Amino acid sequence: MVEEFDSLHVVCHLDSMLTRRGLSLTELSKLVGVSLANLSVLKNNRAKAIRYSTLIALCQALDCQPGDLFTVNVRPD
Repeated sequence: MVEEFDSLHVVCHLDSMLTRRGLSLTELSKLVGVSLANLSVLKNNRAKAIRYSTLIALCQALDCQPGDLFTVNVRPD
């Protein structure tokens, strides 16, 4: 079962959401109370996990749903 997920990865669309909302990463950091460094890791698809509280804060600040921020894609071969 685990092997099925090896070919998948989660992609964060924070950069495009920020552009659409006219916000900078620094402004979002202040709005949601998450460090700029942590948001940068998330934005650059280097995060291994995200807390529900962070996800909720991001969705509230960006007026979106989790599916707007993240997609699950198949890794290219």
